[in-house]
Amino acid sequence: MMQLDHLAVAGETLAEACKHVEQSLGVKMQPGGQHAVFHTHNALLGLEGGLYLEAIAIDPSAPQPQRPRWFDLDRFEGPARLTNWICRSEDMERTLADLSKDLGTPVALSRGDLRWRMAVPGSGLLPYDNCAPALIQWETPAHPATLLKPSGVRLTRLTIRHPEAEAIKASFEPFLPDDRISYEVGPVGLEADFDTPHGPRVLGG
Repeated sequence: MMQLDHLAVAGETLAEACKHVEQSLGVKMQPGGQHAVFHTHNALLGLEGGLYLEAIAIDPSAPQPQRPRWFDLDRFEGPARLTNWICRSEDMERTLADLSKDLGTPVALSRGDLRWRMAVPGSGLLPYDNCAPALIQWETPAHPATLLKPSGVRLTRLTIRHPEAEAIKASFEPFLPDDRISYEVGPVGLEADFDTPHGPRVLGG
């Protein structure tokens, strides 16, 4: 089984990704850090219910990685937007074996005191034009969401839009029982609805 873990907003720069989140939700991002292996960096926002939101971009101070970056960031261009949803598993190998779509190979990663594994395709691009969830397994006792300041922001709905939305739903919903997640036929993209201290807000993809 899987659980929704966090959402990722990508930008050509981290500043652009943070600005998109802050303008959309009316709250400030918190500092994150740098990622080895894929040479990206991020900022974070704690959400209610044990979730968090990540703004992410290529780290211009880091070298070119030896493999394509996760979340297909090597080919990212245009305005900052919601690009990925990430689900966690307590047994990554079993979950990957159970799924009908290949989400990639587990890669060991770290940032500061955090340790985790992420399933990353060799191309960097997840199935269904990056609309399939990325799979993560945390290997440290404290989940990142518990280390972030409360923001008063709560996810109410995550919409996955794709011409093959019904196939995405059939592939993942049996392993991810979550009433907040919906699948709609339409142009490729994600959209998240939130309750915030400023009222309902939408973060688009």
